[in-house]
Amino acid sequence: MQPGGPAREERGEVPRGDLTGRPFPLGDWGEPAERLDELFRWVETGALRTVEWYLADRVWKRRTGRALRTGAAAGFIAGAALPLVDLTGALPGAAGWGYLSLLLGAACLACDRYFGVTSGWMRHVATAQAVQRRLQTLQFDWASESVREVLGPAEGTASEAAERCLKVLRSFSEDVTELVRAETADWMREFAGSPAPLTLHAAPLPAPPSPRPPDPIPPGRTPLPPGTRPNMPRQRPPESPR
Repeated sequence: MQPGGPAREERGEVPRGDLTGRPFPLGDWGEPAERLDELFRWVETGALRTVEWYLADRVWKRRTGRALRTGAAAGFIAGAALPLVDLTGALPGAAGWGYLSLLLGAACLACDRYFGVTSGWMRHVATAQAVQRRLQTLQFDWASESVREVLGPAEGTASEAAERCLKVLRSFSEDVTELVRAETADWMREFAGSPAPLTLHAAPLPAPPSPRPPDPIPPGRTPLPPGTRPNMPRQRPPESPR
């Protein structure tokens, strides 16, 4: 199980297209080492293909985004400066050109935001770097497993070592798939024009009020049985005047 090798030669032959799924390589597990090496090359080639797909358009996106941002900044600066020049009388009629400059600057900024040139370039570069980071981690983990196989397994059997290698490859493939899924979700939100989703936490319901404890019974008075109402003491009617 040697990292590198044929995968470096295959990555230059990957055609430009969509990131579609690939058929899982089938083979004979009579030679587990060769089979695991084939799976490693398959996973590594897929990761390199993903990186190349995200970095294929980075040059023109970066240049186009910078041009649009520069045009927007120049338009806003000119739109703010030309009316002032017109007020001083140095260049009569410059205020109209200032309004046109503001319009052109807003158009450049709107094109950049609508077509997602700058944001798409940053999103693609970030995703490609994240995949490259995980690929480097996989390569070093695979090299350590290869060294352990050459020196002899210190613990466990050969089947456990093969299962451990398969778990490493599966975990890496799931990480790359999750990165692509997250980037696609960001693109969909940006295309729809909605802000980033917020994690909604349900507010906890207020606790029901605790029942009020009954009033203490003063000493010397017997408690009434439940369901009965206390009788008010009768008052003596007022005496008629003599």
